[in-house]
Formats: sequence, structure tokens, C-alpha cells
Amino acid sequence: MPVDYKKEGHVAYVTLNRPEAMNSLDPESVTQLTEIWTEIKNNSDIRVSVLTGTGEKSFCTGTDMKKTPPPDECMAAIWLRDGQPIIPLMKMWKPIIAAVNGFAVGGGLEMALACDLRIASSNAKFGLTEVKVASLAGLNGTQCLPRAIPQAVAMKMLFTGEMIDAQEALRVGLISDMVEPGELMDLARKYAERIAGNAPLSVKAAKQAVHMGLDMPLEHGIAFSHLLWGALRDTEDRKEGFKAFSEKRSPEWQGK
Repeated sequence: MPVDYKKEGHVAYVTLNRPEAMNSLDPESVTQLTEIWTEIKNNSDIRVSVLTGTGEKSFCTGTDMKKTPPPDECMAAIWLRDGQPIIPLMKMWKPIIAAVNGFAVGGGLEMALACDLRIASSNAKFGLTEVKVASLAGLNGTQCLPRAIPQAVAMKMLFTGEMIDAQEALRVGLISDMVEPGELMDLARKYAERIAGNAPLSVKAAKQAVHMGLDMPLEHGIAFSHLLWGALRDTEDRKEGFKAFSEKRSPEWQGK
């Protein structure tokens, strides 16, 4: 199968498994990812997920142009029926960690941009190279990259199609951590398990507050986050959190 999927505790691991093709996406991969992200979103036992690629050479290089035939329908018909593939399915309040192991190019970087936390191996490279093949980073790249890093750096990447290495990605804030290739999945697992160990409603609320608040004036965002705080105040998990703290034990979260 071109995509491996497994669940360990409250963590889902999604691994692009076409190393012979730089973990690029063929039609079967897209179909699988559609099913997997739907499962992750709807499975209440999953609290966080990790997206990565097989091997140390490539995270994902976007569409496999050799195996993806040109569409036999016009763009309007496809768009008005299906919209965009993959990226909208990753929109959920559960956190997603991108563990970037090698090249994250084109749609690969766009998938990483759809994640909430990006960590990378020291040999990772990032780029939106679509201008080199008369295309556009049209999934989310032109919108999310300038929001993730300084606009001047994003514009240089978009206009030139040049890639940046992991050190530069760390410097400009595209990733939060850089480790040696053999340590990447250990770090991803550590972060995922740490997130999964926190109150699931609180983690979702934190993500919602950030994502929705960024589209609001500051004072409106603060007011919205206070409403979310109030919604959490009366949950069973908050009562359990206070009780567990006073009893000096680990809390047992129910997500309600």
C-alpha cells in the first residue's frame, strides 16, 4: 500500500510509503489519504497524528507526474464537485505533526504547511518549485507559506522555486526543531505522546483559538479565547484535572 497507517494509543501515524518515487502521491495514495484523514477526524480515540515519509531521503515531493494522468474533465466540473484533494481533509481541531525526513517539495511542503507542528531531520529540504514547471502552489502554498515565515523569504521561494535547507527552515521558523535523521521519529513520538497526554478538549480549544483568532482583530481574538476558556470551565475533564492535581496522580481524560 502506498500509505501506511497505524494507531498507537491515542496517536495515529500516517506514513507515505513510496520511497522508490520519493514518496510522491499517485492516485492510489490520494485515495488512501482521503480515507485515512477522514478516519482520524472521526475517531474520538485519536487525539493527535504524525505525518511522515518512509526512509531518510524524502518526506513527499508532491504529485507523481509520471503516474497521474491528465484529467478528462474541465477544472470547473472537478472543483465544483470535489474541491481540493487532501488538504481540506486535514482541517480538524486535532493537532497534526509533520516529521519531515528529506525533501518536502511542492505538494509535500503544502501538506506540511497544513500541519500544526513541523519538525525536521538535518538533511531536510523545503521548496515550492511549481514555477519551474509552469504551475502554481495552488493547494495552500501561496497562502500558508507567507503566514508561516517572513513574507520576503516566502516570496523569494515562490518566485525562484529555490529550496531552503533544514537549518534555514529552523532560522525562519518554518520548523520548530531539527534533529539528526535517526532521531526524527523518536522526537515526533515524544511530542505526540506528550500532546495526547493532555486534556483533549483543551488541546482542540487551543488550536481553535489560534486559528480562528488570527483572522480576528486582537481584542476580538482575546474575547473569543475567553469564551473557549469558559466552555472548558464546566467540563468533566477540568474537574478531573483539578482533582488529579490535588491527589498527585495522572488524570484520566474522557474528552467531555
